[in-house]
Amino acid sequence: MKFTKMHGIGNDYVYVNCFEETVENPSEVAVKISDRHFGVGSDGLILIKPSKVADFEMAMYNADGSRGEMCGNGIRCVAKYVYDRGLTDKTSLSIETLAGIKYIDLTVENGKVSLVRVNMGAPELLADKIPVISDTKEVIAQPLLVNGKTYDVTCVSMGNPHCITFMEEDVRKLDLTAVGPAFENHEKFPNRINTEFVNVLDKKTLRMRVWERGSGETLACGTGACATAVAAIVNGLTEEEVTVELLGGNLQIRWDREQNLVFMTGPATIVFDGETV
Repeated sequence: MKFTKMHGIGNDYVYVNCFEETVENPSEVAVKISDRHFGVGSDGLILIKPSKVADFEMAMYNADGSRGEMCGNGIRCVAKYVYDRGLTDKTSLSIETLAGIKYIDLTVENGKVSLVRVNMGAPELLADKIPVISDTKEVIAQPLLVNGKTYDVTCVSMGNPHCITFMEEDVRKLDLTAVGPAFENHEKFPNRINTEFVNVLDKKTLRMRVWERGSGETLACGTGACATAVAAIVNGLTEEEVTVELLGGNLQIRWDREQNLVFMTGPATIVFDGETV
């Protein structure tokens, strides 16, 4: 199987062009190929496939083999792949995901994609749609007991579920391996959860670390950055356009509240091509 390793600010996946390749058991392949000691090493597997309703389809699998609805960094890489590798000459694309069709605009320099802007759609704040088990209609700045400690959390779906907690403590010093799994598998989250731990640096800047459902800590999470920006705005902490600083780099996030659409802009990078034996 031929593949391409790519990353969006450090959130790395193995990409397979399913116009040319067939992946029989993607969940099993995702587990094997994601292993950083015995495989290629990645946060998961993404298949680039034909679509009947959009220009392309993105099928995403986490490192544990579970299917993911959407990946913001992954979809930017898919857009770069299909343009740079000549599968399309369009600079405005539609890509089908389990979270719906996403619309992409490409910035091209010297024949290659340098930046990708993604219309991530409308954020979902209703608890039962995220889903979160809650006595309130929305979960905004609500207390959640995790490992004996109470966190104020805000929950948002960007096609996949996110729990955001804003902290005074420097998130760079957190032991995410201790607290991340407890959030991910908390009884309040029936489909598990992605969790963002966030410092508000100023009205235009957020610092974020993320524990991703099915993958653990990653260097970046595009949907998580979008959910975090929305959570910051509804809590009155930032303006409607922010820079989100992640371990792997920065993303620009804007929530157009008039249209109720979230836009994410960031880079995508090809690392290398390979072939399994």
